[in-house]
Amino acid sequence: MCVSETKDPTATTETTTTKMNGNSTNGSSSNGDSDNGNDIISTLASINQPQSTKSNLANLTKTIGGTPSLLSLLTTSPTHGINPDPSSIQSRRQTFGSNALPSSPRKSWLELFIDTFDDETLKILIVAAIVSLAVGMYEDPSTGYIEGCAILSAVLIVSVVTACNDYQKETQFRQLSAANEDVDVLVVRGGKMLQVKVDELVVGDVIKLETGEGIPCDGVLLTSDGLAVDESALTGEPEDVHKSSDISDNVDSDPFVLSGCTVTAGTGTFVATAVGEHSQWGVIKAHLEKEQDQTPLQEKLDAMANAIGNVGIASAVATFIAMMVIKLYVQPEYLLNVSTFSHALDAFIIGVTIVVVAVPEGLPLSVTIALAYSTKKMLDDQNLIRVLAACETMGNATNICSDKTGTLTENRMTVVKGVFANVYHDDTAPEHSDVCIDQSVSHIAKETILQAIATCSTANILEPSNENDSENDNENNEFVELHPTIVGNKTEAALLLLAKSSFFHRDDFLSRRQTANFGQRGGSRLFPFSSKRKRMSVLVKDPSSSPSSSTPTWTLYHKGAGEIVLDDCTHYLDADGSTKPMTATKKRDLQNTISKFASDALRCVAIAHCPNVERIVDPFTTTAEECAEKCEGSLVLDALVGIVDPLRQDVVEAVKTCQGAGIIVRMVTGDNLDTAVAIAKQAGILTKDGISMVGEDFRKMTPAQLDQVLPRLQVLARSSPEDKHILVQRLNGALMPKTEEEWNERHPGKNFTKHKDLLLPGYYDEWAASRNGVGEVVGVTGDGTNDGPALKAADVGLSMGISGTDVAKNASDIIIMDDKFSSIVKAVLWGRSVFDNIRKFLQFQLTVNVVALTITFLSAVAGYKPPLNAIMMLWVNLIMDTMGALALGTEPPGDDLLNRRSYKRDASLISLPMWRNILIQASYQLGLLIFLLKRGPEIFGCEDGSAHHFTIIFTAFVFCQVFNEFNAREIGDVFNPFKNLNNSPMFLLVIVFTIIAQYLIVEYGGEFTQTTHLTAEEWKATFLLGAMSIPVGFLMRLVPVAEDPESFAGEVMDDESSKKNSSKMENVINFIKVLVVPVLLAIAYNKYIEK
Repeated sequence: MCVSETKDPTATTETTTTKMNGNSTNGSSSNGDSDNGNDIISTLASINQPQSTKSNLANLTKTIGGTPSLLSLLTTSPTHGINPDPSSIQSRRQTFGSNALPSSPRKSWLELFIDTFDDETLKILIVAAIVSLAVGMYEDPSTGYIEGCAILSAVLIVSVVTACNDYQKETQFRQLSAANEDVDVLVVRGGKMLQVKVDELVVGDVIKLETGEGIPCDGVLLTSDGLAVDESALTGEPEDVHKSSDISDNVDSDPFVLSGCTVTAGTGTFVATAVGEHSQWGVIKAHLEKEQDQTPLQEKLDAMANAIGNVGIASAVATFIAMMVIKLYVQPEYLLNVSTFSHALDAFIIGVTIVVVAVPEGLPLSVTIALAYSTKKMLDDQNLIRVLAACETMGNATNICSDKTGTLTENRMTVVKGVFANVYHDDTAPEHSDVCIDQSVSHIAKETILQAIATCSTANILEPSNENDSENDNENNEFVELHPTIVGNKTEAALLLLAKSSFFHRDDFLSRRQTANFGQRGGSRLFPFSSKRKRMSVLVKDPSSSPSSSTPTWTLYHKGAGEIVLDDCTHYLDADGSTKPMTATKKRDLQNTISKFASDALRCVAIAHCPNVERIVDPFTTTAEECAEKCEGSLVLDALVGIVDPLRQDVVEAVKTCQGAGIIVRMVTGDNLDTAVAIAKQAGILTKDGISMVGEDFRKMTPAQLDQVLPRLQVLARSSPEDKHILVQRLNGALMPKTEEEWNERHPGKNFTKHKDLLLPGYYDEWAASRNGVGEVVGVTGDGTNDGPALKAADVGLSMGISGTDVAKNASDIIIMDDKFSSIVKAVLWGRSVFDNIRKFLQFQLTVNVVALTITFLSAVAGYKPPLNAIMMLWVNLIMDTMGALALGTEPPGDDLLNRRSYKRDASLISLPMWRNILIQASYQLGLLIFLLKRGPEIFGCEDGSAHHFTIIFTAFVFCQVFNEFNAREIGDVFNPFKNLNNSPMFLLVIVFTIIAQYLIVEYGGEFTQTTHLTAEEWKATFLLGAMSIPVGFLMRLVPVAEDPESFAGEVMDDESSKKNSSKMENVINFIKVLVVPVLLAIAYNKYIEK
């Protein structure tokens, strides 16, 4: 746990005589305490009624006696917080509840099992099995029950497997949801600031709020500064609600903050009054049961499954008719002793079984399994999936618009250079303790700069806890340095770390901030950092002002982007503490300094102030806009600092990988252009023919002009969140105005006819016409509150797990838990893996479908008894659907997935090479089965149409599927069926299970499965006939069928043809390996083992 002590001279030790159960220092409790605890719960409930702000406020002020009385009631303090003793916290948790939000009730395994019988086909099959059981028992009581029971057993197995899959899927998704809700909260306990998990909060905790954060529980504000909250999640109202801790004079003020809402502006602290299921969001969430929406791929596969199912139904009807025609008109010898009703029942069962086999319920199941498997593995790779569709969509991303800070760089900010009170320091890194500002500037100048750093900031630095010194030692008893934890903006934290370093004599910034009294009535004012303005301001009352003075002195402290703030400075602070005019020469020198910092890839931040602002505006009532207009145009420049943020070590390789995968990487940053260009070149983003520009120039372009530069636009600097939003819209067409009304709403005061082709982002018809209606698939990173619109407009919004605000996270589809760009590349890799695994399964299943349906129909038409009975067909269905989905849906990704371009949005699920593979494999298997049907009795010395004959056909057919499953691991021209099998344990497990189950079904199924014992030679023969699918897999890939170039997005990469040629050579080598190894094993077996 990381802590930072809050020094409060007025803080007193928490009283030991408490008003609530178990909150005494000795942890004692009694019945009287319990009754008192219930009274407090009732009192707290009276100020937390839904949609009742006025009555809640009346109860707070009149019944309780205001915020101070509430704090006393809860035995807590704004500066000291609650007693951090674990027993005291546990007592609060027992009395008021935990902050763990209730989850929607999940279905039990039994409920999921029962749900599987809602499938219409299974219902029909069960009815047919029952009829078969009744007829069989009537005609032959000794053995007539076998077929009906066997069908029911097969149905039971299918249902059990489906229920297990559904249960496991829901378990994994709940684990992901729990990870999504695992966030840290900044609280005050025992006079120290701590970071605790959100579910560890208790009633009475004093909690800090910043812009963009989610509110973790219900409470009452203690301090607030420009606080606005989005409560639409609770109320449905789109307008932000302004909150205020000042309830003394204003009956309309709203000091209540509610869990499930997000802070859209300002800062504040509040005391928790309701947590977990007792909070307003907890009450609502307990009644919610949200099911995952289907992904686009699932919807596409459902449509394909319906089409395949219709073909199966047609085949079933045709088979039933053919079998009945043969019985009634052909009358073959083997049907002479079979009644028409019995044969009709058999034909009906075969028909229904064909439908069961044909309906590819495994298709949606394969997507579910692939997504469940991938999302869990992606979490290990620091990708938390919030929206399932993002997993598959990310695989086909063609553009990634990335932030710079924290994504491409380490977000480990350090001030290394600076100009302080007109004195240049070339090395201010904290580790160089011999450098001190006192050697060059006066005390007055130093105090001005330190006051600006401390107050014009919302960041905090939590020192590592020293409660357990053993944590500082590793296994070898060596001292390990523990670094402080940064909470909030990392740029602000870099300045705070500088203030705490020896350069500024380890200044106490917290004391300065507390003296400023932010958020209190009559205290200092804060206007948070704005991504649009690239700056923030605070109004600070001079602590030296007399309390009785009617006109205290106020100073505006200002911080922001170097060149932007410099333009607003009319004076600068000199080393002696005096203020001097900003001459043109001086400004030019400072601009050169900024350029030098930027060319060294340093972020340049300016610190300035404006004294005596009470003469210009009313500090108590002024707004950020008024301050910007009246005070920020005549600033005094105090300092310019250069902040280094090292490039992440893995970025260069990750960017190169993306570019090799046909993905354009663009940097979109609020930084200076020179800084952005320097970092982009280091990362490999900005190429020789790439374009970089600033947001101001970007906004002036017409849609047509932007389309001209988009293919080469690689760096957009000094950009606003709106610039990022427009860029995304222009790339993918999302949220583009489609009507004149929508365009006018976007551009008020403009004429649609006159300006529609001149203003960004354009309009939909124009956009669609310029790119045939197919846009790019865009992934966008974002961490700030204002990034929400761009994250929503993107095909995949990627928020930052460490630096991202709750607003950004809630607007995103994937949370990058470690903020690394290389984790985004892993998201692309897993997305492509999901798409390819579904196609692998599709290739495998359609092959089985074609063979099973065709052989059953042809045998019926030719007058043969169907070689695959209902039990056999259901077993094949289990292999094909559930087992195939498990085997191929859980294949791990290979790096070669990033060696091709992304697929377009409208690319077909089944490519031309896949159709080639399906048809050739199906032709081999059909030819083999027909050959065995006709010549099998002669070759194996068995009776034609006997159980022995059909067992051989059945076993050969199953072995064909086993080996074709290896072929299906590759969907293109690559032949390497045994590649990386050691990384596919589920695949191997399915193969082994299938072979063992097949042996048991054949050898011990008997009358139940209508199979007979096979000799060792027959097992060898069927195994080898099935294994021939492997060489067929090599030969079919020699047939020159190329994937449609129009299926891919982007331009053809230079090395694509060389990759194809190398893959052909690899295929030959792999085929030789596949042939040689079995031959050598066979020789060894014959030579040594048999002897």
